[in-house]
Amino acid sequence: MTAPINNASARQRTGGPSPVLGRRGDGNGRAGRPHLTKVEVEIAELTERSTSDLRLAWRRLHRTDPPLGLSRDLLIRALTQQLQERAHGGGSPALRRRLQALAGKFEKARASSDLGIMPKTGTTLLRQWRGYTHTVLVCADGFEYQGQHYRSLTVIAQRITGAHWSGPRFFGLTKRAGAVVGAEAGR
Repeated sequence: MTAPINNASARQRTGGPSPVLGRRGDGNGRAGRPHLTKVEVEIAELTERSTSDLRLAWRRLHRTDPPLGLSRDLLIRALTQQLQERAHGGGSPALRRRLQALAGKFEKARASSDLGIMPKTGTTLLRQWRGYTHTVLVCADGFEYQGQHYRSLTVIAQRITGAHWSGPRFFGLTKRAGAVVGAEAGR
């Protein structure tokens, strides 16, 4: 005589409760929710609320309107995070200090790695494009091209090419990312 097989994943008994944890025995496969906390109920209800109700909840929490263009999904996620922080506490003060320090390092590194080169007033920029040499004069308050004043090199590059270009890159005033990495590796 062989022992009965008691493998819940291989054979499902009909009728009573499922031997698989988190499943009801009614055959619908949905997880039961007998022990939801107040916060979990509030979070579950967020998805059922209208967008205007979600915006109102944001205003109550932050005392300001939500950012323009914030999607419904991101609004729900942000409110969920706030509810969880309120219930379980946010990050520790040490974690907050560490994150602030990392953010400061990131900003400092970004500011020091500015790849733009601003030429001095009076400098002439030359660019060969489709058989024609384009000349731009750097002024104190912008740039001069073909007798017209421009505040941006990008506008001039777009006028020359007919497509959107980074003006500083078009005129060779920026370094490529690969050149910077190679220069730092050689230090």
